[in-house]
Amino acid sequence: MVSSWHVMVHSVPATGSNVSRYLYIAALVIAGEMVFGLPFHTARFFRPTMLEVFGFSNTQLGDLFAVYGITATISYFPGGAIADRFSARFLLSASLVATACGGLYLATIPDAFQMGILYGFWGFTTIFLFWGALIRATREWGGSSSQGAAFGILEAGRGIVAASIAAFGVALLAWYLPGDANLATDAERLSGFRTVILMYSVATFAAGVLAWLIIPDPGAVTKQSRANPFAGMALVMGRPIVWAQAAIIVCAYCAYKGMDNYSLYAVQVLGMDEVEGARLASYGAYSRPFAALAAGFIADRFDATRSIGVGFIVLAIVFSVLSVVTPETSGLPVIFGNMFTSYFAVFALRGIYFALLQETRTPRHITGAAVGMISLIGYTPEIFFAPIAGRILDATPGAGGHLNLFLFLACIATCGVAVVGWLLWLKRSRSNPWHEAVAPEQVE
Repeated sequence: MVSSWHVMVHSVPATGSNVSRYLYIAALVIAGEMVFGLPFHTARFFRPTMLEVFGFSNTQLGDLFAVYGITATISYFPGGAIADRFSARFLLSASLVATACGGLYLATIPDAFQMGILYGFWGFTTIFLFWGALIRATREWGGSSSQGAAFGILEAGRGIVAASIAAFGVALLAWYLPGDANLATDAERLSGFRTVILMYSVATFAAGVLAWLIIPDPGAVTKQSRANPFAGMALVMGRPIVWAQAAIIVCAYCAYKGMDNYSLYAVQVLGMDEVEGARLASYGAYSRPFAALAAGFIADRFDATRSIGVGFIVLAIVFSVLSVVTPETSGLPVIFGNMFTSYFAVFALRGIYFALLQETRTPRHITGAAVGMISLIGYTPEIFFAPIAGRILDATPGAGGHLNLFLFLACIATCGVAVVGWLLWLKRSRSNPWHEAVAPEQVE
């Protein structure tokens, strides 16, 4: 029996126009970025302002992300299995609306304990209801020959959305602050940041409405869905090739999380004010669509695994350079060049690491379970990276802490190169790593 999701997704291009297909991927792109805007954009692009408004240290903010990471990690595996059972339209829309409601609470400027509850809530809404559905829908949209392009388009589009919404947020913040942002009062900073939060909340809610209107309703087809959505979970847990893919995402996601500190680095080391630091971080996001699209098409043309290996080699070099240079020793052009190269490499990795599902011949009928297992391990940096980074920065305040953090990132990128070697060995040692996998009808 063909899975209900497979029938539903492929009915879009089969029965509708190319416009319907493009609208479908556009809805996935917008939803895929906006669901993470409130928990992540506010801290990534506006970190110095957020720390000031809430009165948090780097360690405290890192611990909040650890709370998010714990609930998200718990949600990945069952959420992936649920994605094999329920429609993307329902799961994505519900997730976006619930996440937007959390943004309204964030705008009240809750204390640290209440923020912990909020971030735990977001870990559930953005992952359990959302992540597996997004990845499965994108894989189905790409078909058997365009996985790199499909995930590259998803990541590229998300980059455009992220950069655009961040630029608007920076403009809003700048409107509330004086020309010299260092002279801003606490009241001005609070008003500006609250407006940014409310803007993200409205945009997230609108993305939920858009997903509901554009993503097709599978209707009666869902009656054919498998009765047990967790049937594929035991199968994927015993596959080394799944663990290798998860380890690749661990290393890539640490690098991605490391860039959350770039706006703070710009303020504390490069001498910028908080608006300039936020603007610099938003400029980096503009490389995301180009990197993801380029990586996606290269992966389809050549090999996703080796392309990922090249990305990790570039990151190991770049982070090593950033761990020793300062504006006084090498000048800003060298620093900016390496920062933007790291943006490009990280976004390239994000654009293609889920293309490995097709390259490793993961059966389509257990895509959700495989994504859940890979994400369960792969996104554990949500738990440990921010607390570690916060403690590294606070242990040596100023430039020293940031240099140590870059050295930590260089070590992780080197581990990524080693993991790619492991995956290549697994691929060579067995022509079909899923030869014992059950047929779709056995789990329906």
